[in-house]
Amino acid sequence: MAQMYAHYCPVAHALEIVGDRWSLLIVRDLLQKPQRFTDLLHNCNYITPKWLTLRLRELEQAKIVERERQSDRREVWYRLTPSGQDLRPVVEALSDWGLQYAMCPPRPGEVVRPDRVLRTLTDSFNKRGWKIAKPVHWLFNFMPGSSFTVSFDGNRWASNEGNAENPDVTIGTSPEAWATFLSIKRGERKQYAQIMQIAGSHESIGEFWHTFGALGEKA
Repeated sequence: MAQMYAHYCPVAHALEIVGDRWSLLIVRDLLQKPQRFTDLLHNCNYITPKWLTLRLRELEQAKIVERERQSDRREVWYRLTPSGQDLRPVVEALSDWGLQYAMCPPRPGEVVRPDRVLRTLTDSFNKRGWKIAKPVHWLFNFMPGSSFTVSFDGNRWASNEGNAENPDVTIGTSPEAWATFLSIKRGERKQYAQIMQIAGSHESIGEFWHTFGALGEKA
């Protein structure tokens, strides 16, 4: 990598390695699990194959990313090295800062991935220690055809792709509408919630909206 700052400082030196466009987003995705080139291309919307190839090569040279090819398969998997894994608190801190200071409703042309929105939500709940009275399963049916379940086991929150058996609440909406709901002012959420489709017992629906600040106190 070319020296960008000519400034003797650990922050400057770190940014010379991971400060290029897309680099930390690639690390963000690899922190979840090892991925193939096509997976990373899909997750980093709008990155071109050329730029992804360049960034992966640079991250490999910096010993942040390594590739693995299984002997019986042609696929190449990319994974983080120990130094790459050590970037986790950096990525998490950026996520926390972004949630507090940079979030807004989706802008024109932005791709909203429901898995990422819900994972950010459950991570935030866990960090803040937000708990409710009993375990729940909330099923999100996102148009045009993907389903994810947000679960609370009495201690921690989690989000997973797929349907839950006998969910307490089922929500029908679009990824863009749900992201907008989470990013608008809490005082506006109650009115916005009325355009979403929701099913479940009266008690379960009330607890769901209460959790997201559409009723009474806010999470």
